[in-house]
Amino acid sequence: MAAPTDCSLIATDLDGTLLRGDDTLSDRSLAALARAERAGARHLVVTGRPAPRVRSLLDDLGCTGLAVCGQGAQVYDAAAHRMLWSVRLDRELAETALGKIEAEVGEVYAAVDQDGVDGLTLIEPGYRMPHPTLPAVRVERRDDLWARPISKVLLRHPELSDDALTAAARSVVGSLATVTMSGPGTVELQPCGVTKATGLALAAEHLGLRPEDTIAFGDMPNDVPMLRWAGHGVAMANAHPELKAVADEVTSSNEDDGVAVVLERLFGQTAGLGRQRSAQYAPKTLSIEP
Repeated sequence: MAAPTDCSLIATDLDGTLLRGDDTLSDRSLAALARAERAGARHLVVTGRPAPRVRSLLDDLGCTGLAVCGQGAQVYDAAAHRMLWSVRLDRELAETALGKIEAEVGEVYAAVDQDGVDGLTLIEPGYRMPHPTLPAVRVERRDDLWARPISKVLLRHPELSDDALTAAARSVVGSLATVTMSGPGTVELQPCGVTKATGLALAAEHLGLRPEDTIAFGDMPNDVPMLRWAGHGVAMANAHPELKAVADEVTSSNEDDGVAVVLERLFGQTAGLGRQRSAQYAPKTLSIEP
């Protein structure tokens, strides 16, 4: 990857990246983002969470612009509370894909994110939410998942690891859907060809920015397309090995404010924080002095 020319766009995943394990934002991260924005950079949240599940976080961040949600299936305008762009996962294709996966690995438990700015997360019996703080509505049977248009399906297996379930799903789903792993206990089916990179590219184009202007942060395999698209990709210390393999640098963990560590180096320190860590996690290709 080429280094970004001026880091005009900062794209951050949420879970395992910008957020701490308790779903909170540190004061240090908020201060680093604010300093970058005062310097003229734009911050864009790029998350697997659907738009209705990120509104309060966007408020905490002071985001009144765009956010890429639903693994790239949604570009959401926070100020206008509307979708600028969205792609639905065909429900018949989703059912067919689920059938193929279960024929390969046995019973799985499923949930769906409904499309739209007010869409719900529905979970079938046996499915356990990986983030207990996120609201969900339990339905009585799988057929109830398909009551309204959806943006994606979430899967869990009672025994297989996330990596094993992802690999098995990819081996049988083919072009029915894109299979990705976005976090512990979170394997997902999304519209074929849709990734965080496709959503980020649309949002960046809307803002008049380019890949080479972009620095992206992530922690899981679903962030691989985004880091490959961006001019400079940063993996967290807690990131999945698949993401670290494509990253231009590895920063500290989400619990240790890894996003802030990099932003403080690029846009200057805040009250002297992070100088020692910034030296430890020097980039491979990007070199911008504070």
